[in-house]
Amino acid sequence: MTDVDVLIVGAGPAGLAAALEVRRAGLSVEIIEQRETIGGAIYRQPIAGVRPVRQATGAERRWRALADDFAASGIPVRHACVFVGIDGAGLVLIEDRHAGKIRKVAARGVVLAVGAVEKVLPRPGWQLAGVSTAGGLQVMMKETGRAPGGRVLLAGNGPLLIAVAAQMAKLRNPPVAIIEAGDPIRRFAAGIGLCAYPELVTEALSYLQTVHLHRILWMRAALVARIERREKGLLRAVVRDVRGREHVFDVDRIGLHDGIRPNEFGLPLETAKDASLPVILRAGDCREALGAKAAIADGRRAAGEILERLAGAGWRQVREIARLRRAQDVLARLFQPVDGADPLMRLPDETILCRCENRTVGDLRRLCAGPDTPSGREVKHNGRFAMGSCQGRFCADNTAALMAAPGPDRPPPSPEDLTGRRWPTRPLPIGAFVAAHAEETIPEDEQQD
Repeated sequence: MTDVDVLIVGAGPAGLAAALEVRRAGLSVEIIEQRETIGGAIYRQPIAGVRPVRQATGAERRWRALADDFAASGIPVRHACVFVGIDGAGLVLIEDRHAGKIRKVAARGVVLAVGAVEKVLPRPGWQLAGVSTAGGLQVMMKETGRAPGGRVLLAGNGPLLIAVAAQMAKLRNPPVAIIEAGDPIRRFAAGIGLCAYPELVTEALSYLQTVHLHRILWMRAALVARIERREKGLLRAVVRDVRGREHVFDVDRIGLHDGIRPNEFGLPLETAKDASLPVILRAGDCREALGAKAAIADGRRAAGEILERLAGAGWRQVREIARLRRAQDVLARLFQPVDGADPLMRLPDETILCRCENRTVGDLRRLCAGPDTPSGREVKHNGRFAMGSCQGRFCADNTAALMAAPGPDRPPPSPEDLTGRRWPTRPLPIGAFVAAHAEETIPEDEQQD
């Protein structure tokens, strides 16, 4: 029995684009989305009664076209539903948070389009209250229509910091400064390469103009060396520039950002062409983090590939994705940190690495100091790294990188050595399983909603 031909996980730009293409081809399609609105993080919709925060003109135009097409399609969306995994029988397991139950869906194909996650490198004091991700501040602004209150410092690496600063300024609370590890102004050659992508140049100039008009300090080739708690709830950020000089900022909040990476935590692998159903594909930033425009193109690519497998007639859309991949490569060179040293290797021992379990860099170094480097599983169980409530979602990458340092001649560990790859993709309430079991075992004429 098949409930739907294609199930899309995630109602961001990649998921919506994939669903539209599948529907146009005549196959049945549904979307599951953990939030009550569509759009994902990049096109996060405001809460009821709040005016949307204006984005760059190109981004607004892309979203309006995609949202209008989707509204006209009539494609059903199961809101407040979280992807749990795919069981041995090939059924997709979903946590229906409205019903408080685990649902099972039989699908011929599954497209995973769950976006990207923000990458944040550990720094002394990064675990303190009042320190969050810059992307988290941006999402909050999109939902509430208000800038974060108080004095805010943005720090890390990449163009998102400029975008967040510009959006804060338009909402009448510009940040006190942007601390950028790179120095794009001095990377002239990379900047010239960006001219091949006029849509990116237009968007960047718009943000930079806002930053300049509001006289926001943009300190380049600098990094936050440590964060300290001060009196009256203030945070002190000690910033070190490329010459080794230290600068102090006393603020109420700090937003950190060091890039993005695919949100692939716990996801099942894509299935080979000769695998049994369901066909599993990834689309958008959870396959390759290239931004919203590329996510739309990659959603269409995934739809074409799944149609080729299920219906024997599909298409491949790779040229636009390759072009946008080159654009991201240019941005990476433009914002490449000036200090080429690995920031993880120079962290002091007292730096918190795993925030869930309060485990430090020193704890990991001592655990790996012996002649035999422990495996990821041993580090997890003996050191409790990646053992907390996030199950390594935020610390596994950094832990694996630090584990590799003592033994460069050995095969480097991967984050999955600590986390594994199995369902559920996240902790679930036992009651949801119990409710699902009761629903299956009680006769239909005795069930009550």
